[in-house]
Amino acid sequence: MYDVAVIGAGLGGLQTAYLLAKKGMKVIVLEQGKLLGGCLQTFKRGSQCFDTGFHYIGGMDEGQPLNRIFKLFNLIDLPWVKMDTQGFDHIYYQDKKYLFKNGYENFREQMTEYFPSQKENLISYTAFIQEIGENIFEAFNRTQEEILNSESPFSKPAKEYLDSVITDENLKNVLSGTSPKLPLTDKLPLYHFAQINSSFIQSAYRIKGGGMQIAQRLAENIKKFGGEILTDSKVISLEEKNGEISAVEILGKGKIEVKNVVSNVHPKELMSMLDKVTFVRAAQKRRYAALENSFGMFTVNIALKKDVLKYQNNNIYIHKTQDIWNEGSQKASSKPSCALISYTVPEQGDYAQNIDILTPMLYKDVEKFDNGSLPMHRGKEYEDFKLQKAQQLLDLAQEYVPGIKNAVDKFYVSTPLTYQNYTSTAQGSAYGLIKKMPFQKLASNIYWTGQNIGLHGILGVSMTSLLTFRLITGELPQL
Repeated sequence: MYDVAVIGAGLGGLQTAYLLAKKGMKVIVLEQGKLLGGCLQTFKRGSQCFDTGFHYIGGMDEGQPLNRIFKLFNLIDLPWVKMDTQGFDHIYYQDKKYLFKNGYENFREQMTEYFPSQKENLISYTAFIQEIGENIFEAFNRTQEEILNSESPFSKPAKEYLDSVITDENLKNVLSGTSPKLPLTDKLPLYHFAQINSSFIQSAYRIKGGGMQIAQRLAENIKKFGGEILTDSKVISLEEKNGEISAVEILGKGKIEVKNVVSNVHPKELMSMLDKVTFVRAAQKRRYAALENSFGMFTVNIALKKDVLKYQNNNIYIHKTQDIWNEGSQKASSKPSCALISYTVPEQGDYAQNIDILTPMLYKDVEKFDNGSLPMHRGKEYEDFKLQKAQQLLDLAQEYVPGIKNAVDKFYVSTPLTYQNYTSTAQGSAYGLIKKMPFQKLASNIYWTGQNIGLHGILGVSMTSLLTFRLITGELPQL
């Protein structure tokens, strides 16, 4: 019998399994796919390696939150590369360029140069996100009542806060300009917005060699601690006994007995495993299965010609629309109005080897192609759609990175359907569910972890895994 079965080997599942196995619990991780890592996966086309969903992380300097967390998970010595401190993100909005600098004071002073009339408002804004960013571990001490309080940053909408503090509409949009890094909707909690933006202002890093190294390192240590990891192991049913989950049934591999279950899969997928479970009410199952997903991404992964395009140690965010907060709802039939251009750290030299270009895309815009067909077999209309959208994104990128089109050797395209197929993210959502607050326990001995139920991003999911560990064991690791 296992103390814990973790369903899904994305970041949250692997981190939770790591902590539990390190504590000495008997842990098994069950992954339905052939590869671990979820959105940390990398894939190879020709000689080039591309990331599925990982691009950069924040808060990794000594003593900063993610640095402390990654020391706990033995991830600190991976090949991290610090991004340009004088402009790790370049925001293009209304045909002007705005640099995001590292350091709260540097960031505030730079924004004040752009918007001198907003000096006092920027002091308030920067002080607030600094307080959130430097005290994120205090979130572990929040009571449920504090979280649910309408003025809590967990419950208060981010847009409402921005409207109350910043009086210049252009500045509101610039401060929100690193979308598509987070889902800008009226439901986005202020805590999510502040925590993510704050962590990158602290410091910003890429990784040389791909984000899959994170998953591989976690998996290696889980096994060292005595844990087991099985791929090609789709959980099809959970069984109950005396009001608790007692066994997990794996497709084609039989059943294993368990004391606890941690789900790192989408709530809708978990609900499909609970047909035989009576202590979770049918109405509850329907409610979780019907929760709304965030939008997905359309991505062009570009392999570049050798020694043609210089590497840039920063990201480029492009916004052609006036209202950044509504870009996630743009129609696929229209030309892209928003994009993130992200460079991959070259193995050597000053020239870029590959680049990713991303733009938000709604699942409903590709839903008609979601007909059960395998990838690469969805028909000519789908392939034509992808090619047209890719060319539009390349045209947009050419305006801000002159020469990029001529530097392209080959490119590869993915839509929300691609992410759904290869990473098992429902509807290919980029940030999991649209949620107002974290929720981590379903009932009895069933727990959740990962971006679908808490915070998204590397830092957010890492915090979620710590909270899940505390729910199961009653303690938090020393950070």
